[in-house]
Amino acid sequence: MAWLCAPDTYDSLCCQGYVSLAANPEICAGVDTIARLVGSMTIHLMENREDGDVRILNELSRKIDIEPNAYMTRADFIHWIVRTMYLEGNGNAVVWPRTRAGIIRDLQPIPSAFVSFIPDGWGYQVIVNGKEYDPDDVLHFTLNPDPLYPWLGTGYRISLADVAQNLKQAATTQKGFMESKWKPSLIVKVDALTEEFSSPEGRRVLLESYIDTARAGEPWMIPAEQFEVEQVKPLTLSDLALDAMVTLDKRTVAAVLGIPAFVLGVGDFSRDAWNNFINTTIMPLARNMEQELTKKLLYSPGWFFRFNSWSLFSYSINELVSAGAEMVDRMALRRNEWRGWVNLPPDPEMNQLLALENYIPAEKLGDQNKLNGGE
Repeated sequence: MAWLCAPDTYDSLCCQGYVSLAANPEICAGVDTIARLVGSMTIHLMENREDGDVRILNELSRKIDIEPNAYMTRADFIHWIVRTMYLEGNGNAVVWPRTRAGIIRDLQPIPSAFVSFIPDGWGYQVIVNGKEYDPDDVLHFTLNPDPLYPWLGTGYRISLADVAQNLKQAATTQKGFMESKWKPSLIVKVDALTEEFSSPEGRRVLLESYIDTARAGEPWMIPAEQFEVEQVKPLTLSDLALDAMVTLDKRTVAAVLGIPAFVLGVGDFSRDAWNNFINTTIMPLARNMEQELTKKLLYSPGWFFRFNSWSLFSYSINELVSAGAEMVDRMALRRNEWRGWVNLPPDPEMNQLLALENYIPAEKLGDQNKLNGGE
């Protein structure tokens, strides 16, 4: 108790003050995983047609998918939006579209420190560097809507605040414990009544005279009447149950962020858990961003933006081959499209649709002899 309450020990084992989510390694690791995955998806400009949705390739689609900002790629741009929503923006990220003659020239990310939101009746106004903007004039991405102001995101700052404090306390405790000098493995009892051993200099002479040896493993020769040696087991981090508490806090962070625990180093990789993470966390977040981009940037009612999540799921090569073979057999897929699934270049001889029987071109199915009275 005296050791734990010492002022220098208290400073090394206890953390005080506000803990930012952006300063917590576990929370940053989880958020960066989400942001990196969302940023890695290509953004397709799609058009609704009678036979289904068709991808459109033009300068607008290139602008959004390749170079939304003059100084950033699409991956970095989307990564910034997602990270800002989760961390610095407390559930909000604002982007200002710079246009000229009705054409989008740049999508400018606005740091959260320069943005504020002012309620205006049932709506609100966005204040950027003291200038007021209508919500239709900026892209406002939100996370976890506020119950009082549904247009305002709240993020997960309140949910993760206590966990972040616990994780920082654990890191501080571990650092202070590892740096502490009070971890002796031996205790030597000495007759303190001897004047020679009552001072630090005298005890140093004692160690050099009887205990300090020239070779490793050399036995000590000590007076039996004046010395008594006891071996002690130093306190370890396992004795503090620190590992179990940190694991529990990491699982809590993973549950709040909606990520698998193995992303934070807890447990083993599970393909089913990973695919569920893509479906339940990544894609809802991507859908939210798709709708904001479509709502604010597109005039045509038949156009919309869509994130391509195909590459995020965990597939095996056998599954891709088997699924492709089934679709090719049913003429739902061309062989070149199938080759694209497994990252093979197209073959000019594999553009035809093949029927299951004898794998003949679809347009020649009626030329079979058995259909014309022959064998």
